[in-house]
Amino acid sequence: MRGGIIIGRKIREWYPGAVYHVVTRGNRKEDIFLSKEDYRQYMSYLNLVCKKHPFKLYSYCLMGNHVHLQMATIDCEIWRIMRGVNWLYSMYFNEKYGLVGHLFQDRYFAELIKTESYLLQTSRYIHLNPVKAGFVDKPLKYLWSSYGVYMGLRRDALVSEEIILGCMFNGSRVLYKEYVECEDEEGGNKTGTVDIV
Repeated sequence: MRGGIIIGRKIREWYPGAVYHVVTRGNRKEDIFLSKEDYRQYMSYLNLVCKKHPFKLYSYCLMGNHVHLQMATIDCEIWRIMRGVNWLYSMYFNEKYGLVGHLFQDRYFAELIKTESYLLQTSRYIHLNPVKAGFVDKPLKYLWSSYGVYMGLRRDALVSEEIILGCMFNGSRVLYKEYVECEDEEGGNKTGTVDIV
């Protein structure tokens, strides 16, 4: 409500094949993952929802109090996908920990990705998130992201890394690693995206 007038939510732009950087954060910035089982359960719900509302997951990172997803829709709106995942995970989390009420803060953030350069920057930003947060010194050390898939160290049928790797790396994991982990002249990692959490 603004000035006594009820304002509806802005409709998100969507079309088949739309690609998004999605961020969903815990209510009051509280943790939404309290155990290894929680991280695994969130991923299992992503897989479950993908079977009902197919999408392509390009990259992801599950942090303590928020989640980053880079995903392409196919023939289903982004809100259906995120509503399914967040509802299932909220029910699981609240039941497991004896809680009630909202687990996630507001509606998820979803930024439409329209260029190849931004597609690459977003993937890099997501994979560097644990480094920027100080959880690890190298992105490969963080277990709850898709970076290990990109480096060929594990398989995940949900992750479609070939799109990102094919953009300018000719499928080379080595070139992608150099792109993600290179540092600028001042010694800081280049992210190319705005920190929204």
